[in-house]
Amino acid sequence: MGEENSNPKPNSENVEKKSDAAAGDPTLDPSGTGDAAANLAGRMSIGPYLLVKILGEGGMGQVWLAEQTAPVRRRVALKLIKGGLYDSAAMQRFESERQSLAVMNHPAIAKVFDAGSTADGQPYFVMEYVDGLPITRYCDNRKLKIRERLELFVKVCEGVQHAHQKAIIHRDLKPSNILVVEVDAKPVPRIIDFGIAKAVSSPANAEQTMLTQAGALVGTPGFMSPEQTDPRVQDVDTRTDVYSLGVVLYVLLTGTLPFDLEEWKKKPLDEVLRQLREEDPQTPSTKLREGKETATDTALKRATEPRQLVSMLRGDLDWITMKAIEKDRSRRYGTPSDLAADIDRYLQDKPVVARPASAGYRLKKYVRRHRWAVASASGAAVLLVAFAINQAVQLRRITRERDRANRITDFMTDMFKVSDPSVARGNAVTAREILDKASKNIGTGLAKDPELQAEMMQVMATVYDNLGLYPQAETLADRAFETLRAVLGPKHPNTLGAEQRLGWELFREGRNTDAEKLLRPTLEESRRLLGPTNPTTLGAMGSLGITLNQEGRYPEAEKLEREAMGIEVRTYGPEHPFTVQAMDNLAHVLRNEGQFAEAEKLYRHTLEIHRRLLGPEHLITLLSLHNLGGVVLDEGRPAEAEKLYREATDIARRVLGPEHPDTALYMNDLANTLSDEGHYQEAEKLNREALEIRSRIFGPDHPVTASSVYNLACLAALMGRRDEALTLLSQAVDHGLGPDLDLGILQDSDLKSLHGDPRFDTLVKHAQERAAAAQKLN
Repeated sequence: MGEENSNPKPNSENVEKKSDAAAGDPTLDPSGTGDAAANLAGRMSIGPYLLVKILGEGGMGQVWLAEQTAPVRRRVALKLIKGGLYDSAAMQRFESERQSLAVMNHPAIAKVFDAGSTADGQPYFVMEYVDGLPITRYCDNRKLKIRERLELFVKVCEGVQHAHQKAIIHRDLKPSNILVVEVDAKPVPRIIDFGIAKAVSSPANAEQTMLTQAGALVGTPGFMSPEQTDPRVQDVDTRTDVYSLGVVLYVLLTGTLPFDLEEWKKKPLDEVLRQLREEDPQTPSTKLREGKETATDTALKRATEPRQLVSMLRGDLDWITMKAIEKDRSRRYGTPSDLAADIDRYLQDKPVVARPASAGYRLKKYVRRHRWAVASASGAAVLLVAFAINQAVQLRRITRERDRANRITDFMTDMFKVSDPSVARGNAVTAREILDKASKNIGTGLAKDPELQAEMMQVMATVYDNLGLYPQAETLADRAFETLRAVLGPKHPNTLGAEQRLGWELFREGRNTDAEKLLRPTLEESRRLLGPTNPTTLGAMGSLGITLNQEGRYPEAEKLEREAMGIEVRTYGPEHPFTVQAMDNLAHVLRNEGQFAEAEKLYRHTLEIHRRLLGPEHLITLLSLHNLGGVVLDEGRPAEAEKLYREATDIARRVLGPEHPDTALYMNDLANTLSDEGHYQEAEKLNREALEIRSRIFGPDHPVTASSVYNLACLAALMGRRDEALTLLSQAVDHGLGPDLDLGILQDSDLKSLHGDPRFDTLVKHAQERAAAAQKLN
């Protein structure tokens, strides 16, 4: 597939500014620190709430035990933001937690009663005071058996599932955030501390929450998921809570964490994070068996003997726990309810999903559930099993293809099943929702046929790619490749095709170096094993060429694209989709090399073919239209380019919608053309709209988002808004423009008015250093 070229000029998000207000006199400020704040206990009220004592204090706020005096008398927990933290980021995080708690209503989640602000504007909210113990301590104090612990843990999973249904991820689940109270003499869990920047426990506590500012770690050592420690992972999802729940389950079973926190304290942070991401912990039964010095005490707190406890954990509970704390989140339980369901299966002596379901294992489970019936019927069972085996051998060949067809039918049918009653009452189900559900269920829906499973993953990856959802496409492409590599081997034609597809998706995500590293050996193996005219070989050639083009290595890219186009013209004809795509790819390279006339000729030819064969509103036709606009602008015909860009933008808004990356691309380049023509106001409006789209889709640290910020910096400079221009330019550089733009800042005529300003000189030097470092890595 080809890639669009943009005029990378870069919208602006408001830069968060710290409050200049001082923290104030701690003797007057209830959120002051130390003894001064503690002395306020029993002497100060906020509305109808008399502050009694501090329950906890963290980086953002304090939690107080308070007495509510009206309209009812009760003890509550009151949380308020610390004095001096009135910047927009802290306020936003605090408000986020307040809103998160307010939308949830579940017996396992602490309730919110009230919210407001103090007289001087400090926000606070009032929630249920949970006078309980952390779940692990409660279970140990009561010496709960393994079954009782599991039954209590299932209720916790149900509470977290409720939060996920409200689109809220906790991200800091640990025993001190899961308190247990007794209601009618029965244990009931209460999950507390939702939000992203909280540390209610004492600083001396081993579970103290790490800071969660942008770019820092989110979570607690020992309980945080591997993806929470990886700065490259921007799409932390509900499976991170599944991991943390798995660690809590591990502690409930064994009395210890999967990794040794005492050992972690002796190591540098980067080594701790590496171990978390790369090393597998021991299974619960192994951990308990090897910890002989503590095994007796651990077993005693679970009302059993050490040997019996190890035996109990070995098997299903090992499998369930280790699946929950899988490093690869695609192999974890997809939701807390999936984890809870497997525990329920264990409690009912049914086969668990986490464990490979061999025939012997299933038979063993059946015998446990039906002990007496099996005992009386064992003789007849032998005959029945022998007969069944014989029939299975005879029918195997006949049923293989039928089974595969049935699997596809079942999977496709399940995609359209509606489990939410509110949806069933007539609300619309979008294609995206169906696709998301299918991609989530693909791991289990076709587990019996991994080759078919991988094929479906690739189909869904293509659909995600066409929707502009590149991270989702890359994830599925990667899973398909890994599956086929395991089933068919690395040199099978289908595996090589999946590898080429994965390389393309890496490129679409902007990961050019990773794409090149994958595509070079793919192309070499495909040429050797499949031949030069094979579609996989040609696809790898085109994808590698366009990746090299994006990296600025134009001669090598041109050579590859000309070779691919020549083979495709001879093999498939001049209007075959493969051939036309190769023409587009070659035109991209020629444009970047300054060979505008030849590039324009190729773009016009491909646009004519696409309009005739695909129609004027097809995604590929739009790309051709946009690319032609780019080269026409390069040749100095901005009015003609503006017309082409407007046509592409109007069609994209109507056909693709406002959340598609291509829509933002067309808006971005139309804005840059308008800027070149001096139409600054319309250009600024379009650029800001493009930035909002890109920020939502890619996040703030993606190069295309940074390029939109850069465009706005250029516009601000052209309109004489020097300070704003420098602020935006600094933001763009810090978020990673990429080597080409970093090196081009000094030569950009739009920024000429900033020359001579020391701040601009500092930015240029910083950008050049970043570019040099990036080129050194490549």
